[in-house]
Amino acid sequence: MRTAVVAQDPPIAGRSGPVPPVPEQVEERRLAFEGFAYTCRIVHQDAPRTEPLLLLGGSSQNRYSWQGHEKWLAPLCTLVTVDLPGYGGADFLPARYGMDFLAAAVRHMLTEIGMPRVNLFGGCFGEVVGLRFAQAYPEFVRRILFCGAAKRLPDIYTDAVPRLSRALERDEIEKAADGLVRLFMSNPGAGQVRRHAAVARLLQRQFLNQTPDEIKKAVEHNTRLVSHGCYEPLPVPAVPSLVFTGEYDTLCTPQMGRELAATMPAALFTTVKETDHLVTVERREESADLIGRFCTDRSVEDLPYCNAVESLGFSAG
Repeated sequence: MRTAVVAQDPPIAGRSGPVPPVPEQVEERRLAFEGFAYTCRIVHQDAPRTEPLLLLGGSSQNRYSWQGHEKWLAPLCTLVTVDLPGYGGADFLPARYGMDFLAAAVRHMLTEIGMPRVNLFGGCFGEVVGLRFAQAYPEFVRRILFCGAAKRLPDIYTDAVPRLSRALERDEIEKAADGLVRLFMSNPGAGQVRRHAAVARLLQRQFLNQTPDEIKKAVEHNTRLVSHGCYEPLPVPAVPSLVFTGEYDTLCTPQMGRELAATMPAALFTTVKETDHLVTVERREESADLIGRFCTDRSVEDLPYCNAVESLGFSAG
């Protein structure tokens, strides 16, 4: 499950009104975990309304991919993004290192930067790492938000991996890019999706412009995910939790999101209207609003951009 880098994505058309200023204090920390170098980015907020928000994005996202969300989220709290080992600008990580290693790397980062408790967001592959982190180190987690999430690898992903990996290994970049766009984007006939054509073009351009290092990491990522799987039935901390996805997500479908939410003690579930798997790209402002509301204990009921909120956590009653 790979998600696009979208820091260069243009603003949502038709939006107006004042935008809160983003704090100027931005810090980057170069760290190393068990011999693998990686980097995190911290946008500090001196007057936070909630715990720091750790954003774990998809495997093709990097620590800059959430800059477009900062204008709405940074006024609320300190933000942390990271290139974990094997991703972004971090060191290459062989596929024999699985989710437990990446979860331990997240713990290492939070310990090093002095953040004993965070609001945890995981999108797509970031959910896989985030869930394992929450299961292994529950004391670090205040709230959980997962987007485009599932507790099993989608069949369309496992079917596509061999073809995509072969194309990347053979330097057939255009063929791989076409396949990746089809994997992430819903069929236009599935339903109305905001900025569908524009986002598809952004994805196509990103995949075509991958560097040799990015291609090598992408192939290794696919091997890692298929080899290690994405879910272990371990306890999840009983903290406020929200799982959401696009109403037309065909990669990690709404039903898959519901299945994941049902394994969590205190989870709500909803879908965002007029979006597919790339909900945080297609409706960036709205997804930031949803994340910010949940992290500051404001209601997520009856939002105009969401469908009904469902209580699916097994302690929900």
